[in-house]
Amino acid sequence: MGPRVSIQTEDFDLSTEVAKLRLQDQRVGAVCSFIGTVRDRNDGQSVSTMELEHYPGMTEKSIEAMIDEALQRFDLFGVRVIHRVGLLQPLDQIVLVAVTSAHRGESFQACEFLMDYLKTQAPFWKKEQTPDGARWVDARVSDDAALARWGIEARNG
Repeated sequence: MGPRVSIQTEDFDLSTEVAKLRLQDQRVGAVCSFIGTVRDRNDGQSVSTMELEHYPGMTEKSIEAMIDEALQRFDLFGVRVIHRVGLLQPLDQIVLVAVTSAHRGESFQACEFLMDYLKTQAPFWKKEQTPDGARWVDARVSDDAALARWGIEARNG
């Protein structure tokens, strides 16, 4: 099995990543994946590009800790998280979360847990280019509420 976390500028292929995650693991009865993409609008304004930055080493360590937490909460066999950085356009893939387990319930919950964490706690900085100029994107209150239902308080700022 390959790495659990990749931070990269290049795009990813869902089929390839799921195949690697499932490789020769006959216990797998469920695979759940989520792909996030760049939207052309945010908060009512058009978005022409999004630039994502991260803190190398710290970001990977944070996501690894989040995966460890997911493995304690859910009965998972494999986890793969890919997050892209750099300059992205609308329709570009930003993030992949994929998990394997014996049953769908664990996979669905774990995938949602990991995305809720990524949206609020992983150290990424997003800057959107709008008709009014560039702006930094903050986590939404709804993202914090999604994380809170797992018993985790958002660390903002």
